[in-house]
Amino acid sequence: MHTLQFLATLSTCLFAGAAVYINLVEHPARMGCDTKTAATVWAPSYERATLMQASLAIVGLFAGVTVWLLGGGAMWLIGALFIGAVVPFTFIVIMPTNNELLAPGRDLSTTETRGLLEKWGKLHGVRSALSLIASVIYVALLNGA
Repeated sequence: MHTLQFLATLSTCLFAGAAVYINLVEHPARMGCDTKTAATVWAPSYERATLMQASLAIVGLFAGVTVWLLGGGAMWLIGALFIGAVVPFTFIVIMPTNNELLAPGRDLSTTETRGLLEKWGKLHGVRSALSLIASVIYVALLNGA
């Protein structure tokens, strides 16, 4: 049980750290560039982060749910649901924006593209918030709260 609790907490905190870094550092830095450059560097960054963040979210979800199923208490399930929520949120809410940004033939220098990048940053902030809430719950539980 302790290993699963640690795994849930570690993967969720790593996800949150990466998500917050993207929102507070990486995306603002790229948005400081001209639109074409920002869009050009967004695509490979997004593609590289996808595998890492998806894996961390799924591990955080399943480890938290498993701890709950093994009698760890309802708060483990609540933490799991917060980190797990980033997956459907990404597919349902963020993916249409991603697809527009990655559309073949998109003119990367337009104000529409810049607007999509700004929208993406705000939407990604929801992922940061969800993962931070889950992280706080898991860390509190590890510390006996």
